[in-house]
Amino acid sequence: MRTHRHVHIPAGLALVLALALAGCGRAEESGGVVLPQVEGSWAVESLTSEGRTLHAPGSARLTLGATEATGSYGCNGLKAAVVHDGADALTVTPGPRTAMACPDMEFETAFAKLFKGRLTIDRGPDRLTLKTSDGSTIAMSPAPPAADAPFTATEWTVTGLLDGQTASSLPAEAAGKARFTVAPDLAVSGNLGCNRFSARATGEGAHITFGPLTSTRMACAGPVGTVEQALTSLFAASPLTWRIDGQNLTLTAPDGKGLTAKAATSVE
Repeated sequence: MRTHRHVHIPAGLALVLALALAGCGRAEESGGVVLPQVEGSWAVESLTSEGRTLHAPGSARLTLGATEATGSYGCNGLKAAVVHDGADALTVTPGPRTAMACPDMEFETAFAKLFKGRLTIDRGPDRLTLKTSDGSTIAMSPAPPAADAPFTATEWTVTGLLDGQTASSLPAEAAGKARFTVAPDLAVSGNLGCNRFSARATGEGAHITFGPLTSTRMACAGPVGTVEQALTSLFAASPLTWRIDGQNLTLTAPDGKGLTAKAATSVE
């Protein structure tokens, strides 16, 4: 018969083990105050740089993961690689971002300038502050993750075009005109920016293939026509891969060309 032997653990070792186990939780204590984990969703509140404070628009957010950061500068989306240096610092390498002309470009430009390189971390019970080497700061408070819009039954308004790692906003003449909806049965309809269109699609998982487009035949010149040609070519590529982050959609072809779109109104 197997017997169990009681092993005595010295008091000092027991304390070390207890502290190690406590560190495995989702929060840490400092002086009796529970500090939040760095990884998570954050609402950006303000920036300080060169003696100035810029207050963030309500849509400025960051989601910090183990190796990646995503979010919004306030209007344009962002993506970056992150490397954590314990709980006190991280190094940010910016990745692709959209390049739309937005109402508060001063804040967005400053945010993009600060959120890169090595940033030290100052954690409080209800906020996280990222500091650059020159003392500039990004102040944030905890925020619940934004719910992802559904791919189907959502009207998507095209905001930009992708070409590999390059993202560009639509020309002002075409902004807000190109939109589409994928119904639950994968019937697609919308506007290419000038002509209305419809198509049948097939899909599996995060991939979708558009069938031939049926569209009206208005002559579309200038930037609107250029955007329409780009979207027509994109929808003819297959399969397309879609990804949703909050209210933002990225749709890319195998050759790296694609589009970004924002959820408008849900279709009942």
